[in-house]
Amino acid sequence: MFDIKWIRENADAFDKALAKRGYEASSAKLIALDDSRRSHITKLQEAQERRNAASKEIGKAKGSGDEARAQELIDEVAQIKAFIQSGEEEERTLVGNLEAAMAVIPNLPYEDVPVGSDENENVLLKTHGERPTFTFNEAPKEHYELGEALGDMDFARAAKLSGSRFVVLKGQIARLERALGQFMIDLHTQENGYMEVSPPLLVNADPLYGTGQLPKFEEDLFKSTTDHYLIPTAEVPLTNLVAGEILSDEQLPLRVTALTYCFRSEAGSAGRDTRGMLRQHQFLKCELVSVTRPEESLDELDRMLGCAELILQKLGLHYRVMTLCTGDMGFGARKTYDIEVWLPGQDAYREISSCSVCGDFQARRMNARYRPTDSKQPLHVHTLNGSGIAVGRALIAVLENYQNGDGSITVPEVLRPYMGGLEKLG
Repeated sequence: MFDIKWIRENADAFDKALAKRGYEASSAKLIALDDSRRSHITKLQEAQERRNAASKEIGKAKGSGDEARAQELIDEVAQIKAFIQSGEEEERTLVGNLEAAMAVIPNLPYEDVPVGSDENENVLLKTHGERPTFTFNEAPKEHYELGEALGDMDFARAAKLSGSRFVVLKGQIARLERALGQFMIDLHTQENGYMEVSPPLLVNADPLYGTGQLPKFEEDLFKSTTDHYLIPTAEVPLTNLVAGEILSDEQLPLRVTALTYCFRSEAGSAGRDTRGMLRQHQFLKCELVSVTRPEESLDELDRMLGCAELILQKLGLHYRVMTLCTGDMGFGARKTYDIEVWLPGQDAYREISSCSVCGDFQARRMNARYRPTDSKQPLHVHTLNGSGIAVGRALIAVLENYQNGDGSITVPEVLRPYMGGLEKLG
């Protein structure tokens, strides 16, 4: 969400920033909607002033015995009252029209974000580690081949239970997934300074509006019969913990993490990644959310990226970090880094974490503010979110990078305490 006053004062910059994201100029439309709202408010204020003045004149007319004039004024006040009542409803409509128009416009990118139309124009920031080498002669297998061969990854039974894009994990692989999630949440709370939160997985529409999933992306959500939505990411409840609040300066930065299941309809991904676990309707993810002072948010983005990277480093996985171009960033982001892990079974890098700074975009939608120690005027906070990391994709990466020629999987050392000391699957 944007400040219409800022748009009025920076219309050209607003339109140029939107153009970088492939959106048409919108300032003129928004200003016109705001002009209608402001004009109507002026009429209401003038009507209220006239009603007050006429009410006083009624008393004077009655006092002077001019009953005809008094009745004329009484009729006028009644007409003004009716106009104000209908006018207040129209004002709410005009305000709603402006807010609805702004609600579907994406956040503006920072100046240093590379301009591009899609993922092919993302920019490499850095790489870490080396691609694994294998001693066996065959090509590395994909995760679903390995999991099905072990008998612990069952897509057929999942389809019987729930349809496509679900999986049943069993035995050692189910335990490995649980170990990965526990390892991540432990690292972020014990070493990276995040507070663990266990949030609801069902939320109403307001939190989804606050973080930008609604109204534009409703088709990507699962909605219940009680008008609740299954969370597409724990970013939604975690960020909205501060919705409608004024935090003290001492509470910032606020850093929270959660290990939750997430649910996405994948409405726009028909035909993509249909094999295996890469794109599921239900998946486990460790989420990181930060709420900061405005001047600290870019440094916090680098810190969050480092926290997510640490997971992969401790797992011994090769990855690269990409700066997303304007055409590939999420709706609410001003700048985003994607971590892409190497999957030898696919012979490709795949996203495993995305860390974004949103500026005050979400804070304005949520009305989340803080009061600086040197000011009585509250300011909007800045919000950030990131995957720390996607557990399902980490499971894929471990299976493919630690596979052996006999079909077994070596358990990374850092996970063995969570696996009862087990060194190999299979």
